[in-house]
Amino acid sequence: MEEFDFSQPSRQSSKGIIVIFAVNAVKWLRALFPALVALGFGLFRKNSFLTWSPWMIALIIFVLLLLMLGVAVLKYLNFKFHVADDDFHLDTGIIEKDKTIIPKSKIQNVYIQQNFLQQIINVVSLKVESAGDKKSEIEINALSRPMALQLKKALFDRKSATVETNDIFQDEVEANVFFKISIKRLFLEGLLHNHLKSFAIITSFAFGIYYEFKSIIEDLQINDNLDQLTTYEDGLAQVLYLNLLLGFIVLIISIVYSVVRIVIGNFNLEVIENNKTIEISKGLLNKVSLTLTPDKIQNVIVKTNALKRRLNLHSLYVKQAMTNEKQSKNFGIIALEDVHIQHLLDKLLQNYHTSDEKRKPSSYYKRIMAFYSLLFLVLINLIAVVLFDYNALFVNLFLVPFMALSVHYRYKKAYYNITEPFLTVGSGFIDTKKEIINIHKLQAVKLVQNIFQKRRGVASVIVYTASKSVTIPYVNEKQAKSIYDFLLFKVESEGKNWM
Repeated sequence: MEEFDFSQPSRQSSKGIIVIFAVNAVKWLRALFPALVALGFGLFRKNSFLTWSPWMIALIIFVLLLLMLGVAVLKYLNFKFHVADDDFHLDTGIIEKDKTIIPKSKIQNVYIQQNFLQQIINVVSLKVESAGDKKSEIEINALSRPMALQLKKALFDRKSATVETNDIFQDEVEANVFFKISIKRLFLEGLLHNHLKSFAIITSFAFGIYYEFKSIIEDLQINDNLDQLTTYEDGLAQVLYLNLLLGFIVLIISIVYSVVRIVIGNFNLEVIENNKTIEISKGLLNKVSLTLTPDKIQNVIVKTNALKRRLNLHSLYVKQAMTNEKQSKNFGIIALEDVHIQHLLDKLLQNYHTSDEKRKPSSYYKRIMAFYSLLFLVLINLIAVVLFDYNALFVNLFLVPFMALSVHYRYKKAYYNITEPFLTVGSGFIDTKKEIINIHKLQAVKLVQNIFQKRRGVASVIVYTASKSVTIPYVNEKQAKSIYDFLLFKVESEGKNWM
């Protein structure tokens, strides 16, 4: 294998010009999408837009593409990186030159990614992320895979470290594929996924399309045809059936959307176990390879639901101190069995254990959830009446039972457990979520009690890690203070590093 010298300033592959150009083009396309839609309708109706002919518009687009290509070339020429001692150096900029230096000790993760375009031109991108602001995230768009792997190794190799930190690569010969997802389990995970989020996205998109193209719908007299339904004796029943049909169609689309998204994002998922680390590799159109190291993990979340539990399907998600929320979604392993979950918890949390005793929040928590659900129902009904008249109130036939079940199961699944050195917090409605935090990773602890909680003798405890906050909601006031004092003592007295 070719050896690369990273002590001297290097450029990425010249194919990076293509990647940079494509990334900029997609950004511009997203930003100008509404204008492009308006442009398309103008050309379709009048064969012109404002006073511009199609040839003039084509010329403007061509000039813009040339400008973007020129910017891509200049970015490529001015993008140089090298590794010196225990620091990573990066030079960027076209007119205003920037020099970024990141100490290796501050690097949170280095992961390799390959989108569809990069697969075609046979390069990968390498992202370097530290636990700072978004400016600390660096992406090298086009490297050969061998060069990317060697650079990753160089960034984890710290000469001045008192403890060996290169274990990630020293034990590669002992690596084994601990888990590889099958097509069957991948599709089952997609089918049994919580589709509420997808349903909300599809519904919002449908409403957005409706109001965006309302004039066209009115031209087709669709609304008039729907209004005529109410003139029949069974008009209300027909409206109800129509809305049920539309809801069913949206539900089917949501399920298909979830399945496709999960299959594409987790295609060929492999979990590779090394001596001290776990490597995750997955993706179809966007291939991702990343490494989990126990000392950098802040939170571990285990999810399942009633149907998945019957089929022994569980998911494990890891939270680190990251600035890229989108990338953090890749730190998840789906369709695991019970035995896999327990093994990974032992590996990542060093013999995690918890007692069978689960402490519940006060029943006041249930009443508060019911109160907020009632406010939500009132708001939804007001919006429905304003937009769709009183016929839309039929939605309560579904919303009221749904909200009642939501309050019941959210309270049923809420619990907390402290078994030193771990804090476990349970929650969920459709999914059952168990969140695990190593107490010595806590950054801060907060006791919250408003005037209504004080009158009823309850309080909430919020704990903060470097990746997120977790709430122990509405527990007895004395218990809350006891938890607060204990965790605060641990935060102030523990001598262990949080990462």
